[in-house]
Amino acid sequence: MRLENAPVKADLIAWLRRVEHENWERFHSYLYSQSDESPLQVVPVPAEYADDAPMLDGREIMNQAFDALLARDPRLFIIGEDVGRIGDVNQTLHDLQKKYGELRLTDTGIRETTIIGQGIGAALRGLRPVVEVQYLDYILYPFATLSDDLACLHYRTAGGQKAPVIVRTRGHRLEGVWHSGSPIGLILNGLRGLLVCVPRNMTQAAGMYNTLLRGDDPALVIESLNGYRLKERLPANLGDFCLSLGVPEVLREGTDLTIVTYGSMCRIVLAAAAQLQAEAGISTEVIDAQTLLPFDLNYRILESVQKTNRLLIADEDMPGGASAFILHKVLDEQKAWRWLDSAPQTLTAKPHRPAYTTDGDYFSKPNVEEIFDTAYAMLQESDPGRFPELYGE
Repeated sequence: MRLENAPVKADLIAWLRRVEHENWERFHSYLYSQSDESPLQVVPVPAEYADDAPMLDGREIMNQAFDALLARDPRLFIIGEDVGRIGDVNQTLHDLQKKYGELRLTDTGIRETTIIGQGIGAALRGLRPVVEVQYLDYILYPFATLSDDLACLHYRTAGGQKAPVIVRTRGHRLEGVWHSGSPIGLILNGLRGLLVCVPRNMTQAAGMYNTLLRGDDPALVIESLNGYRLKERLPANLGDFCLSLGVPEVLREGTDLTIVTYGSMCRIVLAAAAQLQAEAGISTEVIDAQTLLPFDLNYRILESVQKTNRLLIADEDMPGGASAFILHKVLDEQKAWRWLDSAPQTLTAKPHRPAYTTDGDYFSKPNVEEIFDTAYAMLQESDPGRFPELYGE
């Protein structure tokens, strides 16, 4: 008797579904919080701006944001290299140690592993530590502790233990071999169990900190290293507005091409999109992923690809890193390949550390001209009459 005609078919299917569910619960649950206190359950609060909202340096935005957080929650403290007396290397914590004392903002030795370890121990006991790894490049030093002791804690105890540490760092574009890295692929593959936030500016970072500190998951927040001196409008509710995690933001509407990016690359992609429109009439939709773990929970990128039928991923990680992760999410999970009229493209950093000097940064990471040329070539393939060769003889 063929199985499809067997009387036991329905019973077998029911048994299979039950076993699959039971074993998902046994082996795959609790990687992230499943409680009502999950950061994903935090109700978003939009940023509000007065008509005369001042324009401040990004570092001043962060200073006021942390001032509000420290005032609101006595469990919150910050430890790391230079966070106290000098107010951290970018002055985002300027004068806060004087205001809140050395127990709330504590300078540590140059030992990232012990910084992370202290944060884990404090969080297990109910405190809310923000622990700083001064630059993203230095994430390698405490990586084993982050992976073996923090990222998997909630999973391996089936939710029995929680350590909602927030690891604060800064990275992406600037100048130099050891201070401008973006090893995002390493993080995505090695630190599942942490939320990974990649804000494009300090206001977005503030909204992420507000959300994370209302939740119970550990997280890594990577601030844009070259954003501390850029001007931003000061929200009137800086200490209260909350950003939804896992929800991308469309920074520019378009119809010809979708470009997905994050962090410092947002400014560069937006500049390229403006040139593409002005010089070639190409309408580009620019999407800021905002968080990589979780990633686009509502499939907003799919909606964009359904409209534009083309996809370009631009990021500062090395080839095959974060761009491959994003492609997996968009193509395999969201099934966006069904709406593509051309092959999806990635534009990444070169496969080496960022070179020194401004020129080194320009040629090591994707620049406006590379984004323009790559996007133009994608449109030129489908309509060579409208888009002739840029560099033809």
